[in-house]
Amino acid sequence: MFIPQVVVLVLLVVLAVSALRVLNEYERGVIFRLGRCLKAKGPGLIILIPIIDKMVKVSLRILTLDVPNQDVITKDNVSLKVNAVVYFRVVDPVKAILEIEDYMFGTSQLAQTTLRSVCGGVELDELLSHRDKVNSQIQTILDEHTDPWGIKVATVEVKYIDLPQEMQRAMAKQAEAERERRAKIIAAEGEFQAATKLADAAEIISHHPAALQLRYLQTMREMASEGRNATVIPIPLDILNMLMPTKAGVIPKD
Repeated sequence: MFIPQVVVLVLLVVLAVSALRVLNEYERGVIFRLGRCLKAKGPGLIILIPIIDKMVKVSLRILTLDVPNQDVITKDNVSLKVNAVVYFRVVDPVKAILEIEDYMFGTSQLAQTTLRSVCGGVELDELLSHRDKVNSQIQTILDEHTDPWGIKVATVEVKYIDLPQEMQRAMAKQAEAERERRAKIIAAEGEFQAATKLADAAEIISHHPAALQLRYLQTMREMASEGRNATVIPIPLDILNMLMPTKAGVIPKD
């Protein structure tokens, strides 16, 4: 009589232990009773009916999904490889279990096809210079399609764009040509500003002849201070004025 009682007691303890589940703060348990979904429970201590109840754990933390390299042909017919990373989380555990068999695999496949379609609908320059816009567009599409699964897509980031070697060389030539164009424009603007200032200076000197004499003396002083072995013979400006024409193309008569 004693042995059957011990066996029954052990079975009761085993059943009591198997009926208890502990869920962490970031976990929820979807309870199935005889195949019918009841609701999501947790966190904390969960009591299940042995053999009748079954629980599926679902994590509510943000999950990271690495989208592998995808072969993409952009709108301007450039072939390249693009990969991305997707951050998402489960907001409705019941939908994540009932609506799709494997929400992780489904989100991965949807992210790959969306990445190819979005990158294939833009030009290469837009993909390189407006990456935030492309990321936002991919996130919007993914969030819309995964909402029935109880999933919220938080962020999508295009990580790397692998360009062919020929395209890299072409872009390098384009960048070099652009830098040369800017350098020429800056030099031309500098020449224009210098010519404008010289014209203003000539206008001022024409109204103040004494300024030309001061400039002449300053030039002589700079030439003498250079320390060269040269002899400088100053010529009075009056003699130079007699030699200069009074009008353009007219030589003064003696």
